[in-house]
Amino acid sequence: MKTSIKLFSAILLSLATIPLTAQTQRDLDNYRQPDQRGVNDFEAVKDSTTSYDGVHVRIGGASTLQFQALDHENSGAEGTPVLQEIGDNFNLATANLDLDVVLYDGVRMHLRTYLSSQHHTETYVKGGYIQIDKLNFISQGFAEDLMNHVRVKIGHMENNYGDAHFRRTDNAMSLHNPFIGNYLMDSFTTEVGAEVYYFSNGWIGMLGLTNGKLNQAVTRPETTSPSFLAKFGYDDYISDDFRFRLTGSIYHTNQTGSAYLYSGDRAGSRYYNVFTDVDGAGDGFRAGRINPDLKNEMTSVMINPFFKVGGLEFFGIYENAKGKRSTETDSRTWNQYSGELIYRFGETEDFYLGTRYNVVDGTLVSGENVSVNRFQLGAGWFMTKNILMKAEYVNQKYNDYPVTDIHNDGKFNGFMVEAAIAF
Repeated sequence: MKTSIKLFSAILLSLATIPLTAQTQRDLDNYRQPDQRGVNDFEAVKDSTTSYDGVHVRIGGASTLQFQALDHENSGAEGTPVLQEIGDNFNLATANLDLDVVLYDGVRMHLRTYLSSQHHTETYVKGGYIQIDKLNFISQGFAEDLMNHVRVKIGHMENNYGDAHFRRTDNAMSLHNPFIGNYLMDSFTTEVGAEVYYFSNGWIGMLGLTNGKLNQAVTRPETTSPSFLAKFGYDDYISDDFRFRLTGSIYHTNQTGSAYLYSGDRAGSRYYNVFTDVDGAGDGFRAGRINPDLKNEMTSVMINPFFKVGGLEFFGIYENAKGKRSTETDSRTWNQYSGELIYRFGETEDFYLGTRYNVVDGTLVSGENVSVNRFQLGAGWFMTKNILMKAEYVNQKYNDYPVTDIHNDGKFNGFMVEAAIAF
């Protein structure tokens, strides 16, 4: 705890030394806005124009607080773990600190630090990257025609598999998520690697390579194997009031120490303490999520349609993950399906209503075929472009889990309210 306080104090002291003029210009080139303007953005826009006039530091962050009123239950059968009692109250507030630094014309650095999260009590760095949209640091106008379409990202960073991670809550950063909870199979991981993008007339292509590790170390080199990811799709306006996007993504890893694509979030879910037993065991900080547990060989494919017509928008997920543990001889398969329909209204779409239905099914390590379904009903109000109030009703059910599993005939449901700030 003392280390966290010292680190946070050092951060505040260093920020205090930055001239105030560094914050007069908040908008950056090739950048997804963290406020309401970034809603329904995916990859940061690729723009060849520039506003570079020297090194520029943008200090940002996010904070959220929820009131939770959820109930959970399972079969209560003999051999099924007994759930702990939970009540209605506020959750731990979460907070992020973001540093975005324009280092040169077309070169930007991003760094996100979790100041407070459900899982870790200490302050720690989520990850960061350097984004290169121009090569003017080599010479003015170097490969300009090529770089008008190309982007390179390098770092220990959130990997761009699928489109769902652009709509999820990242610890305190929840302004772009129309609901409070994330998806059942929460495809999110941070690994060291590089991604190369190509943008042209609405078409998007990306190839990436990582070292396959969440926790970086030079020990146990036999557990290291490169992971490959790619994305291809189209995103453009069909007419002035009709935007259409369709992408397909793949992530492949082979014989690594552990594949973290569905367990890479260290911050924690929004459904605190559901499916935790009286001894404190159970789902823990990832409560409500489903990890297929395909630890050593895995290939995942995600297809994401999105459209927005006026105030009406749809976002969907079809996902297939196939793989196994090193101790298994046969591969197992998990599927995810999700559809969400949102209607935004008001002069600047400051209000919205929405619903999401999310289903996963697959085979456990023990051999049982199970499924989980979640229904969410949500509403939100952007009080300002930086402040969002949202409410959600959630109902989640677990089907066909064995009697010795905490999820046997399990379900949780109830209401949540969240206040979210991002700047």
